[in-house]
Amino acid sequence: GYLRVAQSLQRSRGELRLKSPKTDTSRRRVVIPGFCIDALTRHRTSEREKIASLGLPVDPTTLVFTSQAGTPIEPRNVNRAFEALLKKAKLRRVKLHDLRHTCASLLLAEGVAPRVVMELLGHSAIAVTMNTYSHVIPALQDESAKRMDALFGAENTNLRDSEVR
Repeated sequence: GYLRVAQSLQRSRGELRLKSPKTDTSRRRVVIPGFCIDALTRHRTSEREKIASLGLPVDPTTLVFTSQAGTPIEPRNVNRAFEALLKKAKLRRVKLHDLRHTCASLLLAEGVAPRVVMELLGHSAIAVTMNTYSHVIPALQDESAKRMDALFGAENTNLRDSEVR
């Protein structure tokens, strides 16, 4: 039910190379939903079949996402493919990286603890997460008041909104 971030693809001296993540917080375990696990498992199987059909070795270090030649995917090609998917789905153009922000905003809006979101994103400090996603906080404050009402019973209070100062 998780993936482990152990390496990143970076351009170095004009070549794509797999390297260790930049920071300790970048190296992390990310719990992912079941539907993602299922999709990744199916994709890994088809990628391994493709790699084998190219006559390349398949082992535990084989990447889950590769080019048609079985090599790491050029980041620009990932962006182009993403833009093509958006166009096909008749969605407005957004950057692939924007999905990271959407995910974090949705998780916070659904009441996931900010610390959990921080760890998922690999932020080094909770302040980074909270400063970046402060626009979600007003909705969280409204939700916290509703939860307190549910916890203590709104019907048990004698105060009305106009009496609270």
